[in-house]
Amino acid sequence: MSQTVLVVGAGPVGLTMAAELARYGIAVRIVDKAAARTDKSKALVLWSRTLELLERAGCADDFVAAGLKAIGANFIAGRRRIAHIDLTCIPSRYAYGLMLPQSETERLLEAHLLGLGVKVERQVELLAFAEDGGGIGATLRHADGRRETPRLDWLVGCDGAHSTVRHALALPFLGETLQSDWLLADLHLSGLPTPPNELAMFLHQDGVLATFPIGAGRYRIIADIGKSTGPHPAEPTLAEIQAVVDRRGPGGVKLGDPVWLSAFRINERKVKDYRAGRVFMVGDAAHVHSPAGGQGMNTGMQDAFNLAWKLALVCRGTCRPEPLLGSYSAERGAVGEMVLSDAGQLTAVAMLKNPLAQAARNFAASTLLGLPAVRKAMAARLSEVAVGYPDSPLNRRAGRGIGGPKPGQRVAPVAGQAPVGAGGRPRFVLFGRPSDATARLLRPAEDLLEPAVRPPLAPGALHLVRPDGYVAMVARAQDFEGVIRGLDALRR
Repeated sequence: MSQTVLVVGAGPVGLTMAAELARYGIAVRIVDKAAARTDKSKALVLWSRTLELLERAGCADDFVAAGLKAIGANFIAGRRRIAHIDLTCIPSRYAYGLMLPQSETERLLEAHLLGLGVKVERQVELLAFAEDGGGIGATLRHADGRRETPRLDWLVGCDGAHSTVRHALALPFLGETLQSDWLLADLHLSGLPTPPNELAMFLHQDGVLATFPIGAGRYRIIADIGKSTGPHPAEPTLAEIQAVVDRRGPGGVKLGDPVWLSAFRINERKVKDYRAGRVFMVGDAAHVHSPAGGQGMNTGMQDAFNLAWKLALVCRGTCRPEPLLGSYSAERGAVGEMVLSDAGQLTAVAMLKNPLAQAARNFAASTLLGLPAVRKAMAARLSEVAVGYPDSPLNRRAGRGIGGPKPGQRVAPVAGQAPVGAGGRPRFVLFGRPSDATARLLRPAEDLLEPAVRPPLAPGALHLVRPDGYVAMVARAQDFEGVIRGLDALRR
């Protein structure tokens, strides 16, 4: 039975969602009321875990070729570097932050989507929708005023912080707007003493100044500029930004050729549940937070990767809706809480104004980030390779004391092997040591399971890995019947 999904919003998150569904052969439409892609840099970094997921989608190399690999992050107080994080320690093939303007990310994703046979329908606006027992009726308005009333099976809201989908559902967007103003500038910069492929955060008594390389002498600058005083922060001038850099930076830094100057306030908000029946919220429609750590777009794209394989299995008629679709909000809601907390804490620490508190912060940063284990943990958390689903309703364990990754943990891509989840079908992968009867035992699961068993992840263990590369089940070696039972729990 063919099922249709409508994706609302053609930013990075919506494009990822539509592309993954199209890759799996699902009938998908993607609409956006804007006439064209953004021409602004906006979200600037693709982290390691996002690149791993793009690899399984078959398009990571295009992104890597277009971006700049940032391999380190510096924390500087006064004229002294108090801490340095080496991003090459990230346990991933993509051991860096890929600096790439959002405009380029969208261009590459849209080209990937078009290669899968789906074109973004621009200047098409979702006006209303209503769910009944058998699906969703929607109303779309086209650029010429024509109204269309398609019948859908599923609706995915990827339409940002001011989501029409979320508002139509009247879902509370719980949280707050921080009462501080920030400036943002993308421009050309010279005289910065840090390496051109490293980030820098300057901790000054007035506030924080952060620099992010984009490439060819172009940088992103972000700085807090005091408490909010009006309804909207005023857009800064180049001279005002230069004055902030002169006071907080290392000295001798010259700015010029601005590409984008803006000001903003930080919102920290999240919906309680990312799903309402046949409707899902993904990305900024479900959660917004401080840009500290650069995880917003990455978290949203990973929302889409998480949901797409589950929805595809339901649309294909392979699996029943529950527990697969219910696991989306349970898993990604917990990740959203973590990112909100981490980004909020980083922001609060960076904005300390009390001199004693600043001194304590700088001492703590120097001491803690002087420990290799702490630096590695922070790099793994920033890059989101540390993200997992330990409390997922999909997790199963058959037996105790089994080695290797635990249910809910990420399985890093293995050199020389095709990425888990690659190809045109969302299938699980089994890691273990096959027996003579393996093919016979696993044949009934061919619709859900890759036919070849891959080498074990730990001695004496079977690991059933989901299409998005996280462990779903751990069992003892040769317990193939247990694996089949685990998969049968998902079937229709």
